Amino acid sequence: MRIMGKGVLLLLAALALAACASGGKKMSELQRLQYAYSAAIRWGDFEGAWKLVDPEYREANPMTELEFERYNHVQVSAYRERGAQVLDDGTAVREIEIGVINRHNMTERSARYTEQWRYDPETGQWWISNGLPDLWAGQ
Repeated sequence: MRIMGKGVLLLLAALALAACASGGKKMSELQRLQYAYSAAIRWGDFEGAWKLVDPEYREANPMTELEFERYNHVQVSAYRERGAQVLDDGTAVREIEIGVINRHNMTERSARYTEQWRYDPETGQWWISNGLPDLWAGQ
C-alpha cells in the first residue's frame, strides 16, 4: 500500500511538472512576443508591430498607408510597462506608458496604452488583439 501511495504521488508530481512546463512555454512565448512588439514600437517599426496584431483584428480594421505614415511624424522615446496580469479568460493585459516626441516641433509627451494579448490554441500563437497604440488619444 505504501509503495502504491508513493507511486501515485510520483505520478501526480510528474503530471504537475508537465503542466507547469507547457504553461511555462506558453508564457515564455508571450514574453518573447511582447518583447518583439515593444522593440518594434520603440524603434518606430509600426508595420512590423502590425504583423503581431491579431489577423481577425487586421481584417476588420485595415490600416491605410496614410495611417502608417502618421506614425512617421513621431518618435518613441520610452516604452514602459506599468503593470501586467493574466485575466480569468486567459487574456494577457499590460498597461504601457509610451514617451512620444513630435518630430515637427520636438515636444515630448506621454501616452497610456493597454495591450491585450489573445492566445490562439489552434496556431499556438499569441496575438495582440486591440491594434496598434493610438499615440494621439486625447489630443
